[in-house]
Amino acid sequence: MSNNNASSSSVAVAQKAVKQLRLEAKVRRINVSQAATDLKNFCLQNAHKDPLLMGMPSSDNPFRPPKSCGLL
Repeated sequence: MSNNNASSSSVAVAQKAVKQLRLEAKVRRINVSQAATDLKNFCLQNAHKDPLLMGMPSSDNPFRPPKSCGLL
């Protein structure tokens, strides 16, 4: 009886794998070259918003070095 349970469990696992593979096969795919072009265009269009490229005013920078206290 234990062998039968293992067999049915194995079938269930295989069916689940087949179901997942069928879902993945339906996914629309694009060429890597097209994805790279799209990513490059997105980066170029949004570069003016990127604080790592454009910098940020020191007053807006949460990571600026703390000011020392004048009382100490």
